[in-house]
Amino acid sequence: MKTSPILEVRNLKTYFHTYVGVVKAVDGVSFKLHPGETLSFVGESGSGKSITNLSIIRLIPSPPGKIVAGEVLFKGEDVFAKSEREMCRLRGRRISMIFQDPMTCLNPLLRVSSQMTETIHLHQGLDKREATEKSVEMIKMVGIANPERWMNAFPHQLSGGMRQRIMIAMALSCKPEILIADEPTSALDVTIQAQILDIIGKLTVKMNTAVIMITHDLGVVARMSDQVCVMYAGRIVEMAPVLTLFEDPKHPYTWGLMKSVPRLDMDDQGRLFSIQGSPPHLIGMPECCRFYPRCANATDICRHEYPPETDLGSGHRVNCWLYGKEER
Repeated sequence: MKTSPILEVRNLKTYFHTYVGVVKAVDGVSFKLHPGETLSFVGESGSGKSITNLSIIRLIPSPPGKIVAGEVLFKGEDVFAKSEREMCRLRGRRISMIFQDPMTCLNPLLRVSSQMTETIHLHQGLDKREATEKSVEMIKMVGIANPERWMNAFPHQLSGGMRQRIMIAMALSCKPEILIADEPTSALDVTIQAQILDIIGKLTVKMNTAVIMITHDLGVVARMSDQVCVMYAGRIVEMAPVLTLFEDPKHPYTWGLMKSVPRLDMDDQGRLFSIQGSPPHLIGMPECCRFYPRCANATDICRHEYPPETDLGSGHRVNCWLYGKEER
């Protein structure tokens, strides 16, 4: 039996106001995250995965971005009702984030020690010596040998994998209740990717930290996730437990994502499947199924009305007209 959700997002809408129109980057996203659970967001670039999670911790650049509707409840508290000072205490301490590019997220002008100890000192109130000891301990935990040596290094003196490990150490140094990992392995080779995922998995289990994983990689989804949200054009089109999603995907977009991945259990696959067309322009989107121009199963209703959410049972939900009133 699941406990109460640690995070609940309800009808979140984040728009960007540009000189050519309003970009509806996130347009009505709702989901729940439970303690100790790993929830993955998957979808093409521009589907709204990162903006959804930046909205949760109110890091949307304004202007041009603005959260226009919705609620984000962290342990029952309304995040959008908090002051900026309260948000500064929340970010890093209770909700932490590993940003997308480890090559640019660290300040190139500051040593690793300065960047590590700043977070610990700010959120835990430790003095310089205690913060340094805590930093060395965290760097050891992420698998970097001789941490004292690397504490005095500048970011450019570290490899990509080491920089990513430092980012993980910084994000987990205050034992947050939620960790948001935005493409944590995107700039790394496959061997280092596996090591980074192992580190995140082991440390978050040890700390009982809930994880939101943002990724394009279905292999990462299969390996790390408990629940999966498939996003397309600013909306969640399918949500399911990870085994259910891989065994019985329902949305045509999810079918396309699955078929585009090489499989070891098939000898002669020929050319990989490719979803035809491109993601839609998010300015002036009509209220219809946003995937219909690329969908081989589209019908007339798909062109005129957005499909309601269909509950298929056991936590599996899909927005698609293939599952109409009879199935609901």
